[in-house]
Amino acid sequence: MNDKNEMTAPIASVGADVGQSLTKENISITDEDAEYKKKLLEVQRFCDPMHLNTLSMNDLFDCSFTSRPPLIDGLLYAGTYLLAGAPKIGKSFLVAQLAYHVSMGHTLWDYPVRQGGVLYLALEDDYQRLQGRMSRMFGVEGTDNLHFAITSAQIGLGLVEQLDNFLKDRPDTRLVIIDTLQKVRDAIGEAYSYSGDYDAIGQLKGFAASRGICLLLVHHTRKQAADDAFDMISGTTGLLGCADGALLLRKEKRTDLNATLDVVGRDQPDQRLHLTRDQDSLVWQLDHAERELWKAPPDPLLEKVAALVTPDAPEWSGSPSELVSVVDADMAANALTRYLNVNSARLRSDYNIEYGRKLRHEGRRIYLRLLSAGDAALT
Repeated sequence: MNDKNEMTAPIASVGADVGQSLTKENISITDEDAEYKKKLLEVQRFCDPMHLNTLSMNDLFDCSFTSRPPLIDGLLYAGTYLLAGAPKIGKSFLVAQLAYHVSMGHTLWDYPVRQGGVLYLALEDDYQRLQGRMSRMFGVEGTDNLHFAITSAQIGLGLVEQLDNFLKDRPDTRLVIIDTLQKVRDAIGEAYSYSGDYDAIGQLKGFAASRGICLLLVHHTRKQAADDAFDMISGTTGLLGCADGALLLRKEKRTDLNATLDVVGRDQPDQRLHLTRDQDSLVWQLDHAERELWKAPPDPLLEKVAALVTPDAPEWSGSPSELVSVVDADMAANALTRYLNVNSARLRSDYNIEYGRKLRHEGRRIYLRLLSAGDAALT
């Protein structure tokens, strides 16, 4: 097991995954060094499925986790989302708009978009209808970043394998849309039990998390009103409980051109957007948002760290003590390292800087690298 100050992520349990159990009888300890034996015991516990794999709070702060920037700032992040609404309300037009903007890298309303590949499973459409819809909404300016399919396997019957094979061929894919969820879960036995709903989302969520993509599942709402609008999502609370977030599209009347889009999620603030549908193109346009997105206030220490790398000098490396000195930080070297561990995602998203640590012969080293536009968008 690595020195805890050099951890970049929790150690994966390989023994439990393959059915192996490392016991004391397997281990021949010839080195009586106490630290060596301690590390062997830690490995033993990690490989024993009867032990919980845990991190102390100190170990947690000594980790620097890799994260992906938002796909659409404030709206979509890596994870699994539901987009729910009544039938024929305009959900498919909205997801087509999301797919197009991500594939082209065009700003959506007032929200910055990071370009990436998109797979759109339009399982209630045919290619002729898709052609008509996309051309009416966006003209005939196309892109090879957006792929469509009108058939797929179902959950538990090959869907994950199909998605995995597509991502192997198209590793730049950032967004997968399944329209609709019901089309890929008809074979699920307990369709409307909490466990059935949770399992249906859970299988797809595990895949999305392992690939670092955004998975957007289109679903319906039921007719009954509810005090919490998200309780109108068809099925049990297991769907929303397992998902990372949800978008709820609603109209007062079906014939209205105006709608609201409520957004909730683990990685973004709750918000409500008021949309208007263009009668000619059928594109949803933003009228206004009920609240401005919260933004973290400027961080003077991160700004000093970020100033160490520039287009003329795109890399910096040094010891934690050297970094404390050069940025004149009023904290110990290990405290600064932990602060950067916690804020590594912000260094990447706000300053386009990759942060890392390595152990060299001369000691621990901190690395800062200015990302290119392509790196910043896709990593």
